[in-house]
Amino acid sequence: MQQFFRQIALFVLLITSIASPAQKRKPQPATSAGPAQTIKLTVDATHAPEKILHAQLEIPVTAGEVKLVYPKWIPGEHGPTGPITDLTGLMFFANGKRLTWRRDLDEMYAVHLTVPQGVSTLEAKLDLVMPVPPEGFSSGASATTQLDMLSWNQVVLYVPGKHTDDIPVVASLKLPAGWKYGTALPVAGESGGEINFQQVSLTTLVDSPVLAGAHFRRIPLTPEGPIQHYIDEVSDGDAALDMPQATIDQYKHLIAETGALYGARHYRDYHFLLTLSDHTAHFGLEHHESSDDRVAERTMIDDDARWLSGDLLPHEMTHSWNGKYRRPNGLATPDYQVPMEGDLLWVYEGLTQYLGDILAPRAGLWTKQQFLDETAETAAALDHTPGRSWRPLQDTANAAQLLYSAAPEFESWRRSVDYYPEGFLIWLEADTIIRQQTKGQKSMNDFCRIFHGGGNTPPKVIPYTFDDVVKTLNEVTPYDWVKFLRDRLDTYGPGAPLGGITNGGWKLIYDDNPSEFTKAMEKVHNAVDARFSIGLSLDDKGGIRDVIVDTPAWKAGVAPGTTLVAVNGRKYNPDLLRDALKAGKGNGPNLELLVMNGDYFKTFTLNYHDGEKYAHLVRDESKPDVLSEIIKPLATSAISK
Repeated sequence: MQQFFRQIALFVLLITSIASPAQKRKPQPATSAGPAQTIKLTVDATHAPEKILHAQLEIPVTAGEVKLVYPKWIPGEHGPTGPITDLTGLMFFANGKRLTWRRDLDEMYAVHLTVPQGVSTLEAKLDLVMPVPPEGFSSGASATTQLDMLSWNQVVLYVPGKHTDDIPVVASLKLPAGWKYGTALPVAGESGGEINFQQVSLTTLVDSPVLAGAHFRRIPLTPEGPIQHYIDEVSDGDAALDMPQATIDQYKHLIAETGALYGARHYRDYHFLLTLSDHTAHFGLEHHESSDDRVAERTMIDDDARWLSGDLLPHEMTHSWNGKYRRPNGLATPDYQVPMEGDLLWVYEGLTQYLGDILAPRAGLWTKQQFLDETAETAAALDHTPGRSWRPLQDTANAAQLLYSAAPEFESWRRSVDYYPEGFLIWLEADTIIRQQTKGQKSMNDFCRIFHGGGNTPPKVIPYTFDDVVKTLNEVTPYDWVKFLRDRLDTYGPGAPLGGITNGGWKLIYDDNPSEFTKAMEKVHNAVDARFSIGLSLDDKGGIRDVIVDTPAWKAGVAPGTTLVAVNGRKYNPDLLRDALKAGKGNGPNLELLVMNGDYFKTFTLNYHDGEKYAHLVRDESKPDVLSEIIKPLATSAISK
């Protein structure tokens, strides 16, 4: 999922499925399947502003014992994140008579009931309540008084036993009066205040959310192109919808750049479903023909917030090729109950992170300096991750379903979903190696055209394995790619893989001048970045998010989850901490931090005299500037092919 959810220690919540009937499926054991008739689903979202959805279903069944399941493993979220605790008001009827049901004692996402003889259609009613905090994936807050993002998996039940490609569904949706909507789901028509969608598979339905609201704007990106692309944006107020024309033009260039990079498209049309709100979860979640992108309300009209999120839409759109069209075997599951295996998430998410981050400057959404600043932050954060000493990168992918919901405290020691940012570094290095080996004749661009390209197709899934990735790399240029990848996936540090930066003609350094990236991150996220000096990640109120192990703050005894109250005897504020770090440089005084831990206060003395430290990339003039070559635009036109 992306998930924008790129977690660079202090700041970034990074974070991210469809399969057509033509999908190449992972082999599955034979199971008994129910009837193939169509599920009818009606959703009433008129009470979405009150945080509740009402749904009715007609489910084809056979008489006797019937098992129904609620989607558990949600594509793109890489875990059992279906919001089962918020499924309420569940009732079943057969020929107007209410039936009793019982939950499975081993599998909480399944229910059992007995269907009377002669009954072929089971009627179900359910509500989805949404009293959730503005964090998490699609099960996080998704509705305000002015908007709602409907994820269909949250309001559907089905009989297991068939591939979800083979379960047909006809859905309809009723919205509050005056609301408009965007979706990739094909519409059959509208009548009586209801939107009636065309029949699709359950796979396509779940992969095609609907974004709706009172304040809606549709921005066509390729009006002259054969395949249409849109930004459908919804906000809590009209002002936030006023995306600058220059930014719209950059997103038009993004469409051209993806066409030039991948050489083919595997969707009918594409919709960026952009939620602008301070009251919903903030993340990105990929779909094959759309993306669920949620950011703060003023993101597109605030210069700093806009460029900080400049890689979000490139990342989520890239998933249409890398994650949806090409998908690891372990994530190409036949339904939403089979557990997903995340061992190749360093490709699914890591390669997407790399491609999204280079598409941002290619499209003009980032300047070259912004790309360099972002790369420096990524490299420095991973180079200051002591958890590398015990947990290899591969295990962060294997344990993805655990790490997404892990607390921020001790993140640097536990490690987080590091296959996003470290995947960026690994694939950057791979790109530079290909360019070196071929004397600049080939690059990861060639890998993408082979692995993700071919001709234009409707949505479908082609699963892959580790060996398939290695095979394609060797098609681009022969190299010991198995050793290259396994060395970076299975070893225990000590430092981050910085070969792509050094091969690219740059060096990672630290000085006492924050980059424009750091300044913008601190401003937008109300944060203070002292990771690379004393080892603290904290907010502007003094909340200590994390303390990096073996740094001056850690050695002094400061703990994550506490609050910095005073600096050198004076009430804390961000500028005071920065001033104290400057004053202590060289022969200056020690740093005294008064910290509140629960009901107790304690002063910690840090014998630290190196001043502020912020990450930057500087040129190594002894080598060619390969990074600048990597981010050069490929497309010659802003119109999609």
